[in-house]
Amino acid sequence: MPIWSEILKELAETRDEGGSPDFDRVRREYLARLHKHTGTDVILYASGWLQKTEAAPGLVSIGDEDIQALMEVSQGLAGDRLDLIMHSPGGSPEAAEAIVSYLRQRFSHIRLIVPQLAMSAATMIACAADEIILGKHSFLGPTDPQILLPTSLGLRQVPAQAVLDQFDRAQNECADPSKLAAWLPMLGQYGPDLLVQCESALDMSKELVETWLKTYMFKDFPNRANRAKAISKWLANHGHFKSHSRHISRDEVTKRGLTVVQLEQDPIIQDLALSVFHATTHTFAGTSAAKIVESHTGRAFVKHHAGNAMPALQLGIARQGPDIPPEALQIGMPE
Repeated sequence: MPIWSEILKELAETRDEGGSPDFDRVRREYLARLHKHTGTDVILYASGWLQKTEAAPGLVSIGDEDIQALMEVSQGLAGDRLDLIMHSPGGSPEAAEAIVSYLRQRFSHIRLIVPQLAMSAATMIACAADEIILGKHSFLGPTDPQILLPTSLGLRQVPAQAVLDQFDRAQNECADPSKLAAWLPMLGQYGPDLLVQCESALDMSKELVETWLKTYMFKDFPNRANRAKAISKWLANHGHFKSHSRHISRDEVTKRGLTVVQLEQDPIIQDLALSVFHATTHTFAGTSAAKIVESHTGRAFVKHHAGNAMPALQLGIARQGPDIPPEALQIGMPE
């Protein structure tokens, strides 16, 4: 199985004298090979948040612009089955809802492959798949919504459930007037609609996951309603996970009842999917790319980040390579 260092060596061999490795060609060749092996359309959706730690969250997170990216890379895909390789920290639940709506109208069957992490809103999207392919090293994350809360130290992202729990605790403890003074500074941060916002965000997170599970992954299960409700409540339970960044293992996801296929079950898919992922992480580390949405045909929608500069967008079709069709032409900004 190609590992991170072996893909790095392969990239080094593509380097011209004094030039950079051909990140695009290697990544796209593995995407094309994966499609050739499965006969299924393949889309890569990957974020470089682990490499671009200084990038603005909006650049690397799931957002509404991703619909345009998916429309771009879906152009020319002829099948109704999709393998979606997803590596993302999450982002907007509303954008996740739009992505699911688009993909499920476009494809009748979706396998979501997680090469490492699909967290938060990315986990929600995973719950709209027919099955999730996870390796031993793959993780999902809790879906409990986060609220941006202004504080004396600036904006903080806090779990909606934590705000509700803290307010309940304050109500109980403030029955003792001697404790009121300690709570007033914290309660002063709560706007008039914050609790309603928190409740609505929690309800939406659970409702979307429950609906998608019933409609897609569990559509043939006799007890699909109860199963979907239980999993949606579990994933959104901040009190259980304690941290929004908690990594949920394949064993735990399987035990809870999601439809999970082990990545190792098909060694060829394992090799090719992980090669795509390693080549992608090297792209993030070695270039200004911060988010890549790309299909096996070579159509790509790439967001770039360069220090404090404004992010740049690149649209492109892959150059011809061993597994890239000769009619594919490079368009847009060169990489």
